[in-house]
Amino acid sequence: MENNHVINGEPTRATMNGKPVLYRENTRTVITDPSPAFAEKLLCDGLTLNLGDSCAFSCTFCYVEEQMRKVDKTILDAYNAQQRLISPDHMDLGFQDVVIRRRGALSVLAQQLVRKDGSRRYPDPDDHRVVYSSTLVDVAGNLALLRETAEACNLILEHTDWHIRLLSKSSLLSKLVELVPEKHHQRLIFGFSTGTFDDRVCRAIEKETAGVAQRLKALHWLQDRGFRTFGMICPSLPQDDYAGFSRMACEAIRVDRCEHVWAEVINMRGDSLSATCDALRENGLTREEELLRSVHGPGAKGSWEGYARKTFLAHAGNVPAEKLRFLQYITAESADWWAPMRHRGAVLLGKIAEIRGLRV
Repeated sequence: MENNHVINGEPTRATMNGKPVLYRENTRTVITDPSPAFAEKLLCDGLTLNLGDSCAFSCTFCYVEEQMRKVDKTILDAYNAQQRLISPDHMDLGFQDVVIRRRGALSVLAQQLVRKDGSRRYPDPDDHRVVYSSTLVDVAGNLALLRETAEACNLILEHTDWHIRLLSKSSLLSKLVELVPEKHHQRLIFGFSTGTFDDRVCRAIEKETAGVAQRLKALHWLQDRGFRTFGMICPSLPQDDYAGFSRMACEAIRVDRCEHVWAEVINMRGDSLSATCDALRENGLTREEELLRSVHGPGAKGSWEGYARKTFLAHAGNVPAEKLRFLQYITAESADWWAPMRHRGAVLLGKIAEIRGLRV
């Protein structure tokens, strides 16, 4: 249930997908320029847009808490303290149990794009950089968030010559085209996260999101109407048949109609792997849990590397090298194997890649 409220004249919601909505006050930026971490992943040209800190969805493998915990700790602590005063039995909520928005995000964006005299802060008509949204939250988690994203896109499209890459786990993303003037449509690039194509797995580890079939339907709708799209086959779990999984994935997202295809294995930040294993087990997905547990934990380093290499080689056999962007953090031990794979679509990340000069 979602309850409508107004705070300081600003429409908001008390809950989103059952999560309390909190606000970070005194937001200074929503556009990060430069954003080198996502530029090196080739998702953007050093520009990222974030209108919130904590998502309306709840994915077990989410890395955002590790990134934002310190920033938002005081907000979460204050909320829990307030709730304990109201109800002594209140169980403290964690980062993924709430939605954290940025107060006045659209006004902040306008200030970042337009000077006080009304002139552009980014006036170069040849500045066609790509801005990526979002690195922290889903841009279309519900209709309210979709509308906010559309307003942000319209500000960017009117006051810059940038292009915008949007990624979501919600089929609502396709409706954004109804909220953006047609003259700007070809500056939008749409993608849907499709690391699994099994709705049972999706429901277990990507809670509250649209089903994979719904996302694919929205992706195909956009492709059939000539909109720009990209593929995002990540994060994907270990497979019994990597080649078969990749073929199915590439057929499902229609690689020939995607400008690029990103792919990646599941991340290892925080307790994401344990949480994902637990969710798979709790939902009766025993084989999926078994495969994931087999590649992480004590003594599984070689297994993890094998999982990454098999996933990459499978995709490299189905996605043209000029389209594939397989994201891989490398180690000193694995660098020599991955280095020649760059010409097949591997994008190498991390400290060792930097030291060895293997970053893009």
